[in-house]
Amino acid sequence: MTAPPLQTADRVLSVLLAFSQEREEWGVTDLAAEFGWDKSVAQRLLAALAHRGFLVSDPVTRRYRLGPAVWHMSTAWERHGGMSALVRPAVRALAMRTGATALFAVPDGVHLRCVESADGGSGPLRAYRLTGELYPAHAGATSRAYFGMLTPGTRARLLYGRPMPRFSPLTVTDPEALEELMVRAGQDGHSHSKGEYDPATSGLAVPLLVRSQPVGTLSLVGPHDLITGPDEHLIGPLQAAADQLGELLSPRRSRPQAAHRAP
Repeated sequence: MTAPPLQTADRVLSVLLAFSQEREEWGVTDLAAEFGWDKSVAQRLLAALAHRGFLVSDPVTRRYRLGPAVWHMSTAWERHGGMSALVRPAVRALAMRTGATALFAVPDGVHLRCVESADGGSGPLRAYRLTGELYPAHAGATSRAYFGMLTPGTRARLLYGRPMPRFSPLTVTDPEALEELMVRAGQDGHSHSKGEYDPATSGLAVPLLVRSQPVGTLSLVGPHDLITGPDEHLIGPLQAAADQLGELLSPRRSRPQAAHRAP
């Protein structure tokens, strides 16, 4: 019997959402086992998605990876606001509540790139919009809150052994001292900086987690007298907004079903 259309659509979406940074490939047998489906169902779903370009099949291993149609859809999404439009309401609400400039940033090589920002009651941080601005990994809370969540080995490969420009007398460029700050940020779950990147401003940032994995940071930035540290009146709203965005950005994956075996 043919599955109802909505069930079929849900299964197709479940297949696409099964691909992740941790699981980049799927074969018919392991996909069927993951969701408790018959192999013929898994085969038809994978073949249909490959036919439309959402997946590509390795002719040797017969395993599937995400295909060019996913890239086309993500490009269209970003062209029409994408991530920026999605997080904007939460970022604006955070800025209004705290009075500081709020910004959401995602990793971009050895930087964090601002995706969306909103000015608080303390006024604009710059004469231009912060969207697109890059924050170096070694200078400031915005980047440190993210890089502090990575493993020491991953950080070492990304950061150390390359030039670290000094933006102010407070910029830390010694690898050992910087590693101590990174470890502390990971342990505390937040990072505070004063004048490391911009001598006139302080920052307070928390990592933004999606399914326990860091995907970026949410930060408050402003004058030194506004952001004096991880005070509860700032860290509370900041963490609550980060939790809200983490939930918003989390994919709604179907729970795998145990395969049914005959007794």
